Amino acid sequence: MSYKTKYGALLDSIANEADSIAMSYFRGGALGTERKRDGTVVTQADKRIEQMAIARVKASGLPIDVVGEETSNEAPKGPATNGRARMIIDPIDGTEEFTRGIPTFGTLVGIEEDAEIVAGMVSAPALEKGARWWAYRSEGAWRGGQRLHVSQVKNLSESMIFTTGTGPSKDTQARERMRRLADSARNSRSMGGFWQHMLVAEGAIECAVDWISKPWDLSPLGIIVEEAGGKSTTVDGERTIYKGRFVSTNGLLHDTVLKFLG
Repeated sequence: MSYKTKYGALLDSIANEADSIAMSYFRGGALGTERKRDGTVVTQADKRIEQMAIARVKASGLPIDVVGEETSNEAPKGPATNGRARMIIDPIDGTEEFTRGIPTFGTLVGIEEDAEIVAGMVSAPALEKGARWWAYRSEGAWRGGQRLHVSQVKNLSESMIFTTGTGPSKDTQARERMRRLADSARNSRSMGGFWQHMLVAEGAIECAVDWISKPWDLSPLGIIVEEAGGKSTTVDGERTIYKGRFVSTNGLLHDTVLKFLG
């Protein structure tokens, strides 16, 4: 059985309802905004989407555990060890943007089996109609009916790179490395979040760097980039979502980018 056959209906149903919930709050709904212990913001939309996803997994009858940003006590440190599949969900990635009426937010869902992400979906209903990306292991990456392919740019000097900042980190070396990388590209922008990685998968840009991230920020991103022909790793070259400092490229520039950042 293909992973799409196994998980596709579940992911579609979660994304469809997540879109509906998010848009009922966006630019108008009573958000019920709170600050969590780590200082990040959470809204009623985040909570409702995550609770809905948990309910849909339970109703599906599939043997899947759920790890979510809003209902888990802490981020997982590594893959599941109990032999069960695991869904990792960020109900609204970009909640700060969401609360400010900025459309660059989305629901991120990945499914992990045997320490491998085998299915991933990103849905961003405020960006534009049909802004949804997905991939199933060995079945390609897609947006709508269009199969995705990374760019074929081979030289850093001809590339476009998107990066996040280093947040509150005082790591001046990290900041300098990111500055040198950006200066070596033809163009660079500060974007952050899921969208920059989707732009790599679409072939619109060549590199996206997320310096500070949790597993639920990343769970579907790597598989979508990889299935589009690119590469996603940590800045140390590890293929994992559990160590942050996440880099996606078209693959052709990956080693060069890691030399700047590692």
